[in-house]
Amino acid sequence: MSASSVSALVVAHNEEAQLADCLETLRFADEIVVVLDRCTDDSRAVAARFTDRIVDGAWPLEGDRRNEGIAACAGPWVLEIDADERVPPALADEIRATVATSAADWHEVPVDNYIGARLVRYGWGASFGRGAHAAVFRKGAKRWGAERVHPKLSFTGTKGARLEHRIVHYVDRDISGLIRKLDSYSSAHARDLRAAGDIGSFGRNVRRIFSRFYKCYVARRGWREGPYGFLIALLAGLYPILSYLKARLEDE
Repeated sequence: MSASSVSALVVAHNEEAQLADCLETLRFADEIVVVLDRCTDDSRAVAARFTDRIVDGAWPLEGDRRNEGIAACAGPWVLEIDADERVPPALADEIRATVATSAADWHEVPVDNYIGARLVRYGWGASFGRGAHAAVFRKGAKRWGAERVHPKLSFTGTKGARLEHRIVHYVDRDISGLIRKLDSYSSAHARDLRAAGDIGSFGRNVRRIFSRFYKCYVARRGWREGPYGFLIALLAGLYPILSYLKARLEDE
């Protein structure tokens, strides 16, 4: 591969319903790598229509499976996205142009988040949608931490300019899907808290209901999205206290 070759990486768990739509937008890459974590559906058959670079396995920690995927990429540049994300043609062209000339080691890409067909651009917290993320990076410049959900990131090298065109992210189909995601994420985070040996305090997590709501609804301008912005801020505020209560009151 050349110095500007791009490996597109997707890490998935039972994503047969939307994996093909994601991979179709990645055909511009020099290779596509798909990591399948404990899939029991037809995700592998879907991935095989687009690539033979498929890594099967079982990883209890999200960070570990993502790092495994990065290690499997052959290209000097990696584009890492999720199965619920899409790369429009204009962004694909910009990625190609960026890696051909960039002296930096990683670049953030802005994200348009959708709930169903509704674009919701403002107010997101990292628990659900992201305003931008470091999706384009040189292999070795980005590493995920050892957490089950929302693992921490560490970088080496220099950060480059943020790209202009946006990833399309389908967060969920409806409010019920967001609530199910809140339940799943908070359960996984509770396990991380117990594993760390410090679940925090009741008082601090109660205060975070209000501080996270303010951050999403006011500081990140969620108010501009009307009721959707209120919903996002509410879920973001509930995430820490639910995680704490599960860690404290429920068995592993």
